[in-house]
Amino acid sequence: MKITKIALGLATVTAIFVTGCTIAQKTYSEESLGLRKVDLYTENIVAPDKTAYKTEAAGTSTKIDRAFENAPPMISHDVEGMLPITISNNQCTMCHDPAVAESMGATSIPKSHFTDLRPETSLAQNGKIIKEGMQVDNTSDLKVPEQKALAHLAGARFNCSQCHAPQSDAKPLVNNEFKADFRMDGANKESNLIDNINEGVN
Repeated sequence: MKITKIALGLATVTAIFVTGCTIAQKTYSEESLGLRKVDLYTENIVAPDKTAYKTEAAGTSTKIDRAFENAPPMISHDVEGMLPITISNNQCTMCHDPAVAESMGATSIPKSHFTDLRPETSLAQNGKIIKEGMQVDNTSDLKVPEQKALAHLAGARFNCSQCHAPQSDAKPLVNNEFKADFRMDGANKESNLIDNINEGVN
């Protein structure tokens, strides 16, 4: 009985080995790899598509819906002459400041940008981080402290182009089938981050 099982096992292994050797290996060309669809040795002639940024002037362009809830809105107009943004020269506020945004037909800068969200932080002599008077090990689990409203843009928020980017008409290399699920009406046009900034934090 044992010999029969051993013989049967050896026959099975042999059959698998022989079958595996006769299966043709599928090959792929270099042109089929990656997104460029050219071989890997044409670096000197491969050029990206020309970037064509929006040319509509501010106030004449069509606003772009947010990609997801509280996502930074994309810049839908030309930014020629508006960059670089500095703390003392920010032309974005000329239209997007809450005091004038509605009359300019612009998206208003949200309350979160006029709020000091940074916890008071120091380093103890033992090297531990102290936030809001408490020693913490994992700073990502720390709730945003009591919000301090400011009469000006928060120092961490003056550089608009660190989160907001102008749009190009470049053809996407990969189709995006993502559909945002907004939890409240109008969330594709405005931010409510200041109301739920601690959401999900223990």
